[in-house]
Amino acid sequence: MSSHRSPNDLLTLHGVRVLGSPSIEQLIRRFRIDAGEAREALLDAQAFGWVTRYDFLGDISWSLTDAGRAQDERLLAAELDAVGARDLVVEAHAAFLPLNRLHGRACTNWQVRPTSWDPTGRNDHSDLRWDAAALLDLERADAGLATICARLTAVLARFDGYAQAHHAALQRVQHGDGAWLDGPGRASCQLVWIGFHEDLLATLGIPRGSDG
Repeated sequence: MSSHRSPNDLLTLHGVRVLGSPSIEQLIRRFRIDAGEAREALLDAQAFGWVTRYDFLGDISWSLTDAGRAQDERLLAAELDAVGARDLVVEAHAAFLPLNRLHGRACTNWQVRPTSWDPTGRNDHSDLRWDAAALLDLERADAGLATICARLTAVLARFDGYAQAHHAALQRVQHGDGAWLDGPGRASCQLVWIGFHEDLLATLGIPRGSDG
């Protein structure tokens, strides 16, 4: 089975969902969409009430409406069945769940360092063993993500990029730039991970928060 590339109108609509209020430049860069086609797809989606355009002091971003989420899931379901990849994505989601718990625990442990007097105390990163354990868990999750994405990308090309982006962010964290763990405005470990999880949920039509 060759890898299927989703049409640009679907990638544009879906990209708004998984990237979380992106700019058109972010959409184009992440999914390698032609700029003209991306703009046309966004305007069409806006006309149908599937996306909303926000302009904050010249910074333009796009977000999905409820109708847009429903349309995205309809298109993804049709694509999944047409390609014959439903079982593959179901298996990928099942393999992802334990990794998701591992990743969540690692991110929490990187941010929080409990003490006897403050069980939710902020991690000041003075305990090198604690941080090393958190990074080891992140490395394990990162390796698992790479395996899952390789299987998915072999069939659905739009899953390409998640593993690479997560690994690149993790390397920055390992080299001392902790903002790449969960910092906003960048492809941080946490945001890339959330985007991949959202992609799986949307593809299978699973409500967020219902998959444990």
